[in-house]
Amino acid sequence: MSLPVPDPDALAASQSLQQLIAAEIERDGGQIAFSRFMELALYAPRLGYYSGGASKLGADGDFTTAPEITPLFGATLARVAAAIIAQSAPDIIEFGAGTGRLARDVITALGQQGVELNSYTIIELSGELRARQQEALKDLPQVRWLDAMPESFSGVVLANEVLDAMPVELVIRTAGGWMRQMVTIENGAFAFVQAPLGAGLQEQLARQVPEHEHMLEGYVTELHPVGAGFMGSLAQMFAGGRGAAILLDYGFPAHEYYLDQRIGGTLMCHYRHHAHPDPFYLPGLQDITAHVDFTAMALAAQDAGLPVLGYMNQASFLLSAGIGELLLENDPEQAISYLPHSRAVQKLVSPAEMGELFKVLIVGNDVQLPDAIVRADRSHRL
Repeated sequence: MSLPVPDPDALAASQSLQQLIAAEIERDGGQIAFSRFMELALYAPRLGYYSGGASKLGADGDFTTAPEITPLFGATLARVAAAIIAQSAPDIIEFGAGTGRLARDVITALGQQGVELNSYTIIELSGELRARQQEALKDLPQVRWLDAMPESFSGVVLANEVLDAMPVELVIRTAGGWMRQMVTIENGAFAFVQAPLGAGLQEQLARQVPEHEHMLEGYVTELHPVGAGFMGSLAQMFAGGRGAAILLDYGFPAHEYYLDQRIGGTLMCHYRHHAHPDPFYLPGLQDITAHVDFTAMALAAQDAGLPVLGYMNQASFLLSAGIGELLLENDPEQAISYLPHSRAVQKLVSPAEMGELFKVLIVGNDVQLPDAIVRADRSHRL
């Protein structure tokens, strides 16, 4: 691969993380689950991608998210949030708040609608991003940070590109059946080796992957027990409360996720705005993600007692929530100010950009979504 060369400090940090992972592999008898490798690569204290100090977002980072493209994204989310808050409580929790841009845009837009928040709580695992958020949002007194979910909650939960960063299990179909992808060390480098599935992963496979017994030999895919557990935790948090969680991410329903052409799985890495498939490249310096199986996430929520309120692609959600109306609040005759917003909205809703690949799953208790969102619902396709 031809990728940008890291500076010496970054390379040294990656080498320290590789030594940490190698030591755990040795302690565990020569191999660890890929999910554990991914967890360490992303979240190992001070060295993981999200817990270290490297820039993640924007021109100096590795990827760009919707809130960084235009404030109209947050303003549109605020419209839906306002409708949910009116039926629950004036509180918001955001998971993985990035640079804090979405928080500011949502709070600002809600204020313009006359909705005063009691609290806007951010749960952020990245020390570098939390520091950026605290600096960017220091003038907003309703913003606070927690390290974990509260035991109970009413209001709105926002999670933009959170599920895709949760560690996944890799499994492969072999001549002898499904096996778990483990990480070992061969010739001084990380490498894959197979091990039998335990009972828990066998159950997850059967629940998550349709027709798994008839898939092609050599087929690699992801199981999402951590994501499913997160959905269960949301259900527990909302138990006895009222409100909804809006989860936006890239992915597919199960009947699209496990197609023959995805024989290599969906795992992807992002380094300095380059995408590639090698999860062992410079651990700690690159993002590692997998597409979200939205059917699995919906089932996990329902299994835990949290109903699915809606599911649709991002384009349908944003258009139904009124992003077009918000765009037209900028005078089209003023090209210098209007065109950047117009191009940004086009990127968010175009099927060739983010409009179709990104989906929106809404789960919640005892609230009704706006009628336009209900009409756009495609949860029957999950």
